[in-house]
Amino acid sequence: MIPKSTSRLVLDTNVCLDLFVYRDPRWQRLVQSMENGEVACVTREDCRTEWTLVLEYPRFALDDRAKQSALDEFDRLILMTDTYQPSEMTLPVCKDRDDQKFLELAATSGAHYLISKDKALLKLARRVRKLGLFEITTPEHWVAR
Repeated sequence: MIPKSTSRLVLDTNVCLDLFVYRDPRWQRLVQSMENGEVACVTREDCRTEWTLVLEYPRFALDDRAKQSALDEFDRLILMTDTYQPSEMTLPVCKDRDDQKFLELAATSGAHYLISKDKALLKLARRVRKLGLFEITTPEHWVAR
């Protein structure tokens, strides 16, 4: 159970790569916030499935140990939502259809932020903010806040 006072986040897959594979020091504040319970990150099955598939991409050249470590850390720090419930609100449609699930997850989970580096998602930030749903922001902006 996530306390109501805790900020709820959704992380896109590229941000997860930075955190759990590349361990980008610029986002260490985000990892620390996750570890100390200051924020709660959520996911759902299709987003987690994308994560597991991306870890297999040959271009990342991850050995089995590195893949398992990244998956274990993801599972330790990101909470799986029970079920997907379609949102009754009308969400903007993301140009990249594979990223629509992150918008849906943020809306249905009550997230405060969707943290992304994806240009297609970031282009929707103003429209989503006008709807009063959640904020789409980059890791840079989230860490600087």
